[in-house]
Amino acid sequence: MNCRFCQTTLNHVFIDLINSPASNSFLTEAQLNDPEIYYPLKVYTCPTCFLVQVDEYKKSDAIFSNNYAYFSSFSSSWLAHSKHYVDLMTERFNLTSDSQVIELASNDGYLLQYFVQKQIPALGIEPTANTAAAAVEKGVPTITRFFGRALAQELAQQETKADLLLGNNVLAHVPDIVDFVAGMAIVLKPTGVITMEFPHLLRLVEHNQFDTIYHEHFSYLSFYTVQQIFEAQGLVLFDVDELPTHGGSLRIYAKHRTDNSKPISANVADMLEKEEQAGLKTLDYYVGFQQKAFQVKVDLLDFLTARKRAGEKVAAYGAAAKGNTLLNYCGIKNDLIDYVVDANPAKQGKFLPASHIPVVQEQHLKNDQPAYVLILPWNLTNEITQQLAYIRDWGGQFVIPIPNVRVL
Repeated sequence: MNCRFCQTTLNHVFIDLINSPASNSFLTEAQLNDPEIYYPLKVYTCPTCFLVQVDEYKKSDAIFSNNYAYFSSFSSSWLAHSKHYVDLMTERFNLTSDSQVIELASNDGYLLQYFVQKQIPALGIEPTANTAAAAVEKGVPTITRFFGRALAQELAQQETKADLLLGNNVLAHVPDIVDFVAGMAIVLKPTGVITMEFPHLLRLVEHNQFDTIYHEHFSYLSFYTVQQIFEAQGLVLFDVDELPTHGGSLRIYAKHRTDNSKPISANVADMLEKEEQAGLKTLDYYVGFQQKAFQVKVDLLDFLTARKRAGEKVAAYGAAAKGNTLLNYCGIKNDLIDYVVDANPAKQGKFLPASHIPVVQEQHLKNDQPAYVLILPWNLTNEITQQLAYIRDWGGQFVIPIPNVRVL
């Protein structure tokens, strides 16, 4: 395998999470007896550009199909984050009814709906037809296509270019990151702004977030590496924010190299220095991550088997992709966790891949009253513990698996 950015041969294994099905490949009851396809989940570090990456074991068009299970609007905290972003960008970049906003991987219109409410023209680009249809119902015009050079050139020929081009948690999801960033350069107006949000590799390593590794995430990104990828397409990073989302993310701001209207913030040099001081540009930084993940595996299995011996029931909350990575790496099945609650109707009544744990509605949790609830989307811990605070009424407790197993 060669690096998807600089083409260096990859030999340095960051972590091997063994084989598992694609994390969002939920099963119907009729499929439980069918064979499942398992793909390798081995992650490499490029010794040249330090892009951390998996191979495209399962093709992106098969992962992001018309029955994609993830709908962004089911998280209230994510909606609040998105609305705040819209208010912030509108003010900072003086967006008006004469501006054009384009979002890549716009999902169900969770964010662009707030631009529509401000009467700022918005266009979503989303490859999954079912989420795109939900966006259209919200009044968000949406193109159901994968984005890259080809689509960007079509849009440019139609004189559809962006004053603000954004993508939240999509940069890591594209197998051809060079083509994707090249497309952004094509569709951005001469003085337009790109913002991208993505989980920060620095936080992934520091906080043992190995469960954020799954087949949908082809790349794991540092500011240093993203800067190289963007500069190769004539784009300059002029600012960066650190965000608490997804366990620690970056929001980058990019412009055309020829755009002199936006000064480069001191945040850029500060972030590069922060990563260098951490050692991110050395291969030694990536050694030992496998053992940290293994410790979580051992501790979680110990906890679950102890609860079973005690006759106590454990449920889970949040049928998230990261949860499936955790469960499948640990080898946890439906004999250790009875069910998982999820607010998304598209997941309810189905079963998690590999573990075959059933996905149920929240009312089931209230009726069953388990002793413990394992929060799989730990990045939403505050939201979920507030929502499910009533489990304390019967003595229930929350369990968080990352960065280490602990009972709240």
